[in-house]
Parts: sequence; structure tokens; C-alpha cells
Amino acid sequence: MKNRNYQKKQSGAALVVGLILLVVITVLAVSGMNTATTELAMARNDQNYENAFQAAETGLAAALTQGIYETGINTTINQTIGTYGNESVTATINFEKDTIVPDKAFSLGVGSGIRAYHFIATSQAVSARDPGNPTDRDASAVHTQAFYVVGPENPQIPD
Repeated sequence: MKNRNYQKKQSGAALVVGLILLVVITVLAVSGMNTATTELAMARNDQNYENAFQAAETGLAAALTQGIYETGINTTINQTIGTYGNESVTATINFEKDTIVPDKAFSLGVGSGIRAYHFIATSQAVSARDPGNPTDRDASAVHTQAFYVVGPENPQIPD
């Protein structure tokens, strides 16, 4: 008789507490998965930007090592780099101006027969997730570098 009274007094509290704990653990697991997915996407985007950044640096280096410094026209270099061809670079060297180089006495009115030819090199790089299909996750970078080349005051233009 005692066992029957004991069974009637149980109301199933352990089942309710167990279900509540199961719901809490499920919510925490789903939240953790969402956080991990977001962090993974952020890491991919950051890596894509780094690829574009490095490609722009490579474009500048390639433009400067060409050694084509024309005062009459702009020099443009296009290249595709990367293991899978994901990065494209366009580098341009633009002539800005030329200035006289003063002689030893630093007289600004009298030149030494030498001029400084000022250029601006600009490199634009795009790192595409899916080349040929633009996405909102593509990254781009632009790098600019100014430099000058010293040369004769009246350069000889070859025929």
C-alpha cells in the first residue's frame, strides 16, 4: 500500500527540468554555431582583402621594375596573379611634372642642366571570390607611390 501512495505523489518535475535544460543547451549550441560561422566568414573576407593588398603591392613593384618612365604618355601594366587567377592588377605610371635641380649653390633661378621628372605610380588590385562573377565579398585595394627620376634638362627624344 505504501508504494501506491508514493507513485501518486510524483508529479513529473524531473521531466520538466530535463526538458528545460535540453532547450537551454540547444539554444547555446545554435548560438555557438552561428558565432563560428560568422567568424569563419570574417576570416575569409580578411584573407581576401590581404590577397588584394599584396596584389596591389606586387603591381607597384612590377610597374617600377619595368623602367618605362615616359613623360608624354602614361604607362599601364595589366596582370593576373594568384594560384587560381583570383587577383587582377592594373598598374599605371603617370607623369606629373618636371622641376629643375639647382646647382651646388642652390640658386633657384639657375639650373645645373639636370631636371627631376616626377611620376605617380598607382596600382589597383581586385581579389575575386569567383572570377568572372562579381560578388559582394570581392575585395579591392589601391596603392599609390610617388617617385622621381633625375635626367638631363633637355632629354634627347629618339627618332
